[in-house]
Amino acid sequence: MQVWHDLGQAAEAFAAGVGQDGHTSSVVTIGNFDGVHRGHQAVLGRVVGLARADGRAAVAVTFDPHPAQVHRPADAPALLTGLADKLDLLARTGLDAVLVVPYTLDLADLTPDEFVTRYLVEALRARTIVVGHDVRFGKGNSGTLATMVELGGQHGFEVVAVDDVGVSRLRTPGGSARWSSSAGRLLLAEGDVAGAAAILGRPHRLRGVVVHGDARGRQLGFPTANLGRISGMVPADGVYAGRLLRPTLPPDHPDRVLPAAVSVGTNPTFDGVDRRVEAYVLDRDDLDLYDEEVVVELVDRLRPTLRFDGVDALVRQMHDDVDRARELLR
Repeated sequence: MQVWHDLGQAAEAFAAGVGQDGHTSSVVTIGNFDGVHRGHQAVLGRVVGLARADGRAAVAVTFDPHPAQVHRPADAPALLTGLADKLDLLARTGLDAVLVVPYTLDLADLTPDEFVTRYLVEALRARTIVVGHDVRFGKGNSGTLATMVELGGQHGFEVVAVDDVGVSRLRTPGGSARWSSSAGRLLLAEGDVAGAAAILGRPHRLRGVVVHGDARGRQLGFPTANLGRISGMVPADGVYAGRLLRPTLPPDHPDRVLPAAVSVGTNPTFDGVDRRVEAYVLDRDDLDLYDEEVVVELVDRLRPTLRFDGVDALVRQMHDDVDRARELLR
C-alpha cells in the first residue's frame, strides 16, 4: 500500500500509474478511521470491491492529527490507534493507497467544493466516492451527502452511500450501539477489552518503547516490560491477559508473539502515582527488551487494580493472575 503525505505525492503517483496495474483514476473514501473497526472495514471493503470491479485504485483519505485535537485539544477523545497502527490496519483491507492529510485550521477553512476539487478530483482523480449517510466535510462541516452528490454531478464522479454496519451490544451502561470508534472508547474506559475487540474485529493494541522502570517486578519474580511513548488508548486500570508482539523480529521468529499478563495502573500497594503499562511475558526472565518498540495486545480483563496489605499478598495474587492468563491464552 502506498502512503502519501501531500497532494504532490498523490498527483505524481497517478501520473505514473498507481499499483501493479498502473491505475490512473480511483475509488475514494474519506474519514478519520480511528481504530479501523469493523464498520470501517466494511466500508473499506466496499471501496476495494468497487475499485477492483472498475479497474481503479482503491484509496482512503484520512487526517493527522485527528480534527478534534486541532479544534478542541483540551477535551479531544483518546485515540484508539496511533498513525502507524492505523496505516498498518488500513493496509490489511486491501487498499492501494492512503492519503494522510495534515489537518490544520487552513484545511478546515476550505469550502466543501474547494476540498473535493483539490483533494478528491484533481489529486486523486476520483471517479467514485464512497461515504456514509452522515458524512460531513468542508468549512464548518457544512458539506453533507446531498452536497457530495451535487458536486459529483459537477465534477463527473459517482457517489455511493453506505449504511451503518453492525450493532454491538455494550456491556456498559448505554445499551446497544453501531460499530463506532466512540463505542470502542466507551468500552475501553470501562476495562472491557473483550467488548472492544468485538467492535474492532481484533484485540485492542498499545504501541510503545520499552523503558526502564523501578525493577520492582524483577525483584518480585515477575520482570516486566514498561511501555513509554504509548500510542493507542490506555484502558481502565487493571490486570489483563494479553500478548506482547515484537514487530522488529521476522514473522516466523519464535519470540515475535509472546503470551503476557499486563498491568495498567499506579501500583497502589507501593503508593505509586505514575500510571503505567507493564507487560510480564509468561514464564520468561531472559528477554532484553529495553529501547525496543513493542505492541501489547489486550485480550481480556482479569481483575481491577487492587491495593494489597503487603508484598506477600501481592505476590500470591500475581501468581494467580499469571495462572489465569496462561489458561485464558491457551
